[in-house]
Amino acid sequence: MRFGVTGHRVLPPSIVECAVRHWRRVLPADAQLCGVSNLADGADQLFATQVLAAGGTLEVVLPCEGYAGSLMADESRARFSELRRAAASVLTMPYPEPSDQAFLAAGQALVDRCDHLFAVWDGRPARGLGGTADIVTYARARGLPVTVLWVEGVRRA
Repeated sequence: MRFGVTGHRVLPPSIVECAVRHWRRVLPADAQLCGVSNLADGADQLFATQVLAAGGTLEVVLPCEGYAGSLMADESRARFSELRRAAASVLTMPYPEPSDQAFLAAGQALVDRCDHLFAVWDGRPARGLGGTADIVTYARARGLPVTVLWVEGVRRA
């Protein structure tokens, strides 16, 4: 079973706890686990870290060349580099730089590679093309099971 993730880049602590608790409960803790991530800040890197900690294999789909430079914090860029090195495979979409179209293409490619999608998502519309809501809509249109991980009443920044 291949699990993918989409989610917000900035997560309140209660959402981090909710997602990690869920993944520890449902993800198989062995080499049969395969996780697919775009490695953005927040949910993507959190999920990738959990997959590797469980002994699984990580597959990465990047939106463009030079994607690491678009990450928000130095800490996120460092974690991105570590996770990318740990990945079994890395697919980079054919875009020269970050753009909404590149993010949408990478999110759709991620969905096309997994059997189940986790969405660390507040249920609100995307703030730009290729946001979490767009990827969830695409997954649902393809009939992919989607598990939304969020705590009611919590707002994102």
